[in-house]
Amino acid sequence: MTALLLLLATASASEVTVWHSYSGAEQAALEQVADDWESTHPDDRVSLVALPFGGFDTKVDTAIPRGNGPDLFIAAHGNVAKWVLEGVIEPWTSDTTGIAPVGLDAFTVDEQLWGLPIATKSLVLLYDPSRIASPPQTTDELIAMARAETADGHYGLAYQAADPYFHAPWMHAFGAVAIDDDGTVSLDGDAQVQSFAFARRLAVDEGIAPTQPTGELVSRLYEDGDVTFVISGPWFTADLSRPVAAAPFPMVSETGLPARPYLTVDGIYQAKGAPSPELAQDLAWAIASAHGAQTRQDVGGQAVTWTATTGASPLVQTLRTQAETAIPMPTHPDISAVWEAQAYALRRVMRGSASPERAGREAQARFEQLQQKDVVEVSRSPYIAAFGVLLLGLVGMLVVRLRNPELRNELAATKWDYFWIGPAALAMIALVVTPFVLGAAVSLYAYQGGEWTFVGLSHFSDILLSRDFPITSPMSFFYTLAVTILWTVTNLTLHVSIGVALALVLREPWIRMRGMWRALLILPWAVPNYITALIWKSMFHAQYGAINKLLAIVTPGPGPVEFDWFAQFSTSFAANLATNTWLGFPFMMVVTLGALQAIPKDLEEAAEVDGAGYLTRLRHVVWPLLRPALLPAILLGSVWTFNMFNVVYLVSSGEPDGSTEILISEAYRWAFSRNNQYGYAAAYAVLIFGVLLVYSRAANRLVGRKVL
Repeated sequence: MTALLLLLATASASEVTVWHSYSGAEQAALEQVADDWESTHPDDRVSLVALPFGGFDTKVDTAIPRGNGPDLFIAAHGNVAKWVLEGVIEPWTSDTTGIAPVGLDAFTVDEQLWGLPIATKSLVLLYDPSRIASPPQTTDELIAMARAETADGHYGLAYQAADPYFHAPWMHAFGAVAIDDDGTVSLDGDAQVQSFAFARRLAVDEGIAPTQPTGELVSRLYEDGDVTFVISGPWFTADLSRPVAAAPFPMVSETGLPARPYLTVDGIYQAKGAPSPELAQDLAWAIASAHGAQTRQDVGGQAVTWTATTGASPLVQTLRTQAETAIPMPTHPDISAVWEAQAYALRRVMRGSASPERAGREAQARFEQLQQKDVVEVSRSPYIAAFGVLLLGLVGMLVVRLRNPELRNELAATKWDYFWIGPAALAMIALVVTPFVLGAAVSLYAYQGGEWTFVGLSHFSDILLSRDFPITSPMSFFYTLAVTILWTVTNLTLHVSIGVALALVLREPWIRMRGMWRALLILPWAVPNYITALIWKSMFHAQYGAINKLLAIVTPGPGPVEFDWFAQFSTSFAANLATNTWLGFPFMMVVTLGALQAIPKDLEEAAEVDGAGYLTRLRHVVWPLLRPALLPAILLGSVWTFNMFNVVYLVSSGEPDGSTEILISEAYRWAFSRNNQYGYAAAYAVLIFGVLLVYSRAANRLVGRKVL
């Protein structure tokens, strides 16, 4: 009887799954709230699933429409309009009394609430209280105080000036906006241009900020006591060991208006098709309302949207004050294209490669190229007919071949062979053929507003005819293809030459401790390439990178070398090339070492007796015997290099202005950085496959046997 009751209790218990991207104190606070809720719901459980922040939105977009999502998920309000269009979320219909209006406004679309606000976040002015007694009230005061703090490797101000999110306070203070409520974008207006000029002055001209600041660099500088003012949010303070104080943004002296950052509102969304909607909303309310809000404030350090909490820390009080003037993050579907265009302008202004006026004009043109265009649906009938003809043709060819008696006899004699290779064939169909066919099918559709529209071959015609971009533009397929070919050829040349040279040296008997040298030289290949890419990225930093430090030692002049490696194509490409060469030569070295051990010493000794010198023996004896083993490795390495996404994405990030992107990284940006144009990205992927297919057939013909 006891066992039966236990079984029934287990069957009646429900589990509410919650996705989030919190970490540290915020995650601990959420876990405590979940534990408290479970204590009042003994038959129910909460499953908190922490997902990486960078891939959270993509996970939501792909999993929930297919019924693989959670009951609830916690995310910022920036995508609420997109998720409403895609049908990812359910409207919130329960009581919201006690929640601040600014949070409710952020989650309202078409006069309907689509989530439950739980916390606000925004940028604030952080400063070192041991050096600054009172924060500045105007930007002139900020600049003067920062200038007084800048000396001997110590900086007055540090922030990510080329990031549109960090630029927003100055943009709003000059009266500009990224995108209007009706979707109008003006990146070349006078107010935008003035904000670009002010950002350049603050981050570069005044000499009070470090070069090429990243989030990691800013954190390290403050932790080491090397910067006084920082522009960042509450996440910056989470892991600091040094004291930090916060203040609202100062007034911009040129306009007399306060700097107004974006306001991000975190909220709880109910996923479409949640198995237990009533229980999910009960948990969501417990997280957002009195007890849960107080816990998240006290334990997680969040500026909660519940208005009745007490005992807020100074940082939380500052965040609440800043929220009164902050501007809610735009939720328009084109915002990602706006930010890419604005970031393009800011980077050019910061590098000094364009004036603010020219950068604004180029950014506006870039946005117009990137924004979602009207989708024109085409008839499926011609494509269905063409597919039917192709299928009938393949069946006809198969029938004609099977009418050959010799072929039928051969198939009958080897019928059991197909039984043994069947599992491998099924695995190939499931893991290779099916994803490729589905990807090719996606290339025939346009994805917009949560809807898939059949557009046929229009993506391919737009790409191959360069309808959207001039052929000389870095965003053109043919420009990117040329860069990809240059990337592949130069990398292979260095991989093979360095790898073969090292292998030839390491086989010499006079080299001591050859085993140790071989192990050391294989290490670059053994380390995961994304880790190596990030290390090399830091080494090429203009101000703190090891490469420029070495250049300062070997070049004349008293001052440090602060060369910007990513300001022009040649040096940015060279940075990528150096990184991938470091990663790639060990593979060629290992292959060559193995092949060299198979070459009989007698052949070289006989050639030496006949008077052949080292180079002659290398050319006429060693190389002909190396080639059969090395050529397949070269061809395989060329395919790897052609699609080497990590190095390009992590080291140069396509800089300057996307000119060092390769085809695979460009396809990624179309899919995930430019309004989720999955069909366009899939067309890129199919074209990449086509290029590699032609290359493999040509390589096999050149080699004289099937290698790829």
